[in-house]
Amino acid sequence: MSDESLEGDGKPLGLLAQIVEDWKSHGRDWTRPGFQAIAVHRFGNWRMGLQPKVLRAPFSVVYRTLFRGIRNFYGIELPYSSRVGRRVVIEHQGGIVVHGNAVIGDDCILRQGVTLGNRSLDRPHEAPCLGTGVNVGAGAKILGGVSIGDGAQIGANAVVRSDVPAGGVAVGIPARVVSSSSGPLRSS
Repeated sequence: MSDESLEGDGKPLGLLAQIVEDWKSHGRDWTRPGFQAIAVHRFGNWRMGLQPKVLRAPFSVVYRTLFRGIRNFYGIELPYSSRVGRRVVIEHQGGIVVHGNAVIGDDCILRQGVTLGNRSLDRPHEAPCLGTGVNVGAGAKILGGVSIGDGAQIGANAVVRSDVPAGGVAVGIPARVVSSSSGPLRSS
């Protein structure tokens, strides 16, 4: 998983191909705020590959303008420096904040009010890492350098401060894992 996702033949997926794939993932509706935020994110990454730097400058101005428009109008803050996999869907809009060092795996879903952020000013670069197919409920907060395993589900309004295993379901404040891919957890 990376912003330079690979096609079936091993070549990097181009900007247009990534945007078309994201458009399909968002129900083929270009007006959806989540699609627009992801498209601006992809554009921000694409422009960083332009050399020399003087050629990149006008594209950087366009990116910053689009980024601020998405952030201020829709309330979705998704900086180009975060790593976003393929077919990520941002449902709805409003209050979505993604740390610049966060990693979001392929086929993840983020809903309104989600924060992927750091936990401490002492460690400003620590950010969550979501595996493939993670489903994050509305209002959930995932904080610090935690890893969320493939196929995990994060409940609405959960506050996650520790790792969640693959296939796990985390709920509550602070979040606790109530089941995993091996079945429900039992209290002793």
